[in-house]
Amino acid sequence: MDDNCLFCKIAAGIIPVEKLYEDEEIIAFSDIAPQAPVHFLVIPKKHIAGPAAIGQDDEHLLGRALRVAAQIAKKEGIGDQYRLVTNNGTEAGQTVFHLHLHVLGGRTMQWPPG
Repeated sequence: MDDNCLFCKIAAGIIPVEKLYEDEEIIAFSDIAPQAPVHFLVIPKKHIAGPAAIGQDDEHLLGRALRVAAQIAKKEGIGDQYRLVTNNGTEAGQTVFHLHLHVLGGRTMQWPPG
């Protein structure tokens, strides 16, 4: 755990959130500033700064996070119609430096995104 990381504090239960899912490696919760009718985050509990920091031993976490995202999307009523976003670095829009997937759905998404 990184003591200065917001998402590490959420994963440790220090900062409460309304959990949509939790297991020993992954936690998912609603985004506090939703950008779509359904917008939640899926994060590994292990601190990984972002996609570029994924090590070989961490590769399974991304696959697990994707599977969890799909399960929650169905449960939240958006089925298989959603956008997954992950940012890497400040220029890409990353503001919390802990690997996370944004899952957005419930409306038509535009392209390009931004």
